[in-house]
Amino acid sequence: MVDPATFRDVMSQWPSGVTVVTTLGEGDAWHGMTASSFSSVSLDPPLVSICLTKTLYSHQLISASGVFGINVLAKDQIDVGRRFAGMDKVEDRFAGESWTTADTGVPLLDSALGWFDCRVVHAYPGGDHTIFVGEVMEGHAARKSAPLLFHSRGWGQFADVLPDVATLSDSGVVSGLVAAGHGPETARIAGQVADAGVRVRVADISDGRTPVEGVLPRFVAMDRASVVVADRAQADRVLASGIGTVEFIVDPTDPAAVTRTVEALDGIADRAAVTVIDPFDAVRLDLVLSAVQQFARAGVAEIALPDTAGGATPLTVRGLLQEAVALARPVPLRLGLHDRDRLGLVKALTALKSGVRHFDTTVAGLDEAVATEDLIRLLDEVDVDTPVDAEALVQLAQTLRGPAPNGSGTAQPPPCRPGSAPHRS
Repeated sequence: MVDPATFRDVMSQWPSGVTVVTTLGEGDAWHGMTASSFSSVSLDPPLVSICLTKTLYSHQLISASGVFGINVLAKDQIDVGRRFAGMDKVEDRFAGESWTTADTGVPLLDSALGWFDCRVVHAYPGGDHTIFVGEVMEGHAARKSAPLLFHSRGWGQFADVLPDVATLSDSGVVSGLVAAGHGPETARIAGQVADAGVRVRVADISDGRTPVEGVLPRFVAMDRASVVVADRAQADRVLASGIGTVEFIVDPTDPAAVTRTVEALDGIADRAAVTVIDPFDAVRLDLVLSAVQQFARAGVAEIALPDTAGGATPLTVRGLLQEAVALARPVPLRLGLHDRDRLGLVKALTALKSGVRHFDTTVAGLDEAVATEDLIRLLDEVDVDTPVDAEALVQLAQTLRGPAPNGSGTAQPPPCRPGSAPHRS
């Protein structure tokens, strides 16, 4: 038979979620403990199980009361887990949190990812533990976020996994070329970006002064063009013209504007993108997350989060995306990053590791955004494919930036991995 130390070492490599199991003592006094030995048992009827050591006080209380609650902790609730595990000594473990009671009367944590209110229907011996099977009387999914995990005797979160593929759009090349004085060359260059496999924003008609006919691209494939619109009437005219995507830009601090946009998406959501203004301002976080959730429920094709002024840091990018990616799913988030202080690629890598697969860049960084060619190089270095013609985009960017340092006037594309071909659409 395996020795206890080896058994514990092997089991420590099995990652699990973290819960707080609550129950009632004498006089219905609240009691709780941190536990990971929780599992689903049956869907019909809804049953779950917990395994508790027979020497625990919580074991005695659940045996006597016949009730328990399961509170699933989120990634940001390590302090709650530690407190109920007895690692942080406090007079009252329940203080400082908001709790609810349901059918059984056990305390249920309002800020948990979710909770189950359970009544014991079976208690089976399991060595030095008892397996309590509880019928779920009530349940509540409180919020969407990453869970708190326990692995190798430590607290943590899901490991960061890079995607296989990332896609690109360009919302700044046209405005950047116009601002740089390229004039008649703007349409041709925008067409080259689109031909390389990147969606291009060709115009913004949301001010109402530009007719749809005046923005129809001559050099950009219509299915790779997008136009910013103000309302449903403009969106219908743009889509009827053959443009592939309409874009709505919304201030999340204006609930009426969010509601109007959700209503405008009805019937065209799969051809629409919504940009949430200034999403990385911490003061606006709750409103931003609420807007993301509403647009996701409306079935919009994508939700864009632009770091327009460059104020986001890698930490604020990580913090927002850990919440927003879960709330938006399955709708993809598209991240637009400013390259202030040359931190754009750091933030892009942070976004990749936080679940973002779609980016808004600008060829040659014309509008101070992350340069398309720089992001392509980063993606190549971390083995993330992107369905664009990398060589064409790099050469176009070099033309816009000026002669290469060696004086050849030609930029070299990012190196391809051995045995692979250049990325092409």
